[in-house]
Amino acid sequence: MEFFDKLGKKASEAYKITADKTGKLAKETKNKLKMSELKSQVSDIYEEIGKKVYEKHVREEEISIKEELEEECTKIDALNDEIEVLLNETLELKDKKQCKNCYKQIEKDAKFCPECGAKQEQEPDKEQDKEQENNQENEQEQKTQDSCPKTTLEKTVEVEIAPQIKEGESTQYIESEED
Repeated sequence: MEFFDKLGKKASEAYKITADKTGKLAKETKNKLKMSELKSQVSDIYEEIGKKVYEKHVREEEISIKEELEEECTKIDALNDEIEVLLNETLELKDKKQCKNCYKQIEKDAKFCPECGAKQEQEPDKEQDKEQENNQENEQEQKTQDSCPKTTLEKTVEVEIAPQIKEGESTQYIESEED
């Protein structure tokens, strides 16, 4: 019976990993399609600007960027901002970042760009911050528990659970095993 439980858990874990990767790929593809669509819109606006400038040139009129092209330039700025947000989401899904110097995709933890050699800013590790926070909470909880005397029932439960906890496993995992 234990064999089938372990097999079921392994299959469940494999399914979760596969579903997670598939979800990331789908999101990445969706972002790339949206970025392509937005870049096409930017190109169309560039073309529109070019036509306006050329028409003014043919008529030998002066063109005022502030007055006549401000709306188009604002649209391009908004579209470029949206493209950048989608690009950052896509890079995050791939655990990558963009070099600030040459704009190539590089590993998130790279200290230097492998393409241009530029030094990269190190982002604070979110997982490491969460782990430190959890450790502080656990220490605080332990201090609280140590200051309160345990009942006989609490001591018994602690003794029964302790052999199940292996080094590196959390109690959260063990509780989910028993469910």
